[in-house]
Amino acid sequence: VQLQASGGGLVQPGGSLRLSCAASGRSFSSDNVGWFRQAPGKEREFVALLRKTGGTSYDNRVKGRFTVSRDNAKNTIYLQMNSLKPEDTAIYQCAATGRNAILSELWSTRPYDYWGQGTLVTVSS
Repeated sequence: VQLQASGGGLVQPGGSLRLSCAASGRSFSSDNVGWFRQAPGKEREFVALLRKTGGTSYDNRVKGRFTVSRDNAKNTIYLQMNSLKPEDTAIYQCAATGRNAILSELWSTRPYDYWGQGTLVTVSS
């Protein structure tokens, strides 16, 4: 099973990026898929979640700016990031699990069995 995250890059404040997380060897359709990020010198933190039920959850710092979605035909999860801020600069990783976990658990890294390698997002003028 491999998760491949892509779509990162350099963007000016206020700009947009769309990250992709493609899975091989596993179907996302029955997974909870989370996005996490880690900024230099900081702990990895939860960003967004797309539950197997189709429900979503976002960290308050990105709510209203980021949107997570799924394309089952492409077996890919997307993170649309709008109105980017310098504090969004980080390495973004996707993670997946088929486990049934409560929401608060899925905000942590613990339940996730599969991780992508990360893609760097830099927000700077």
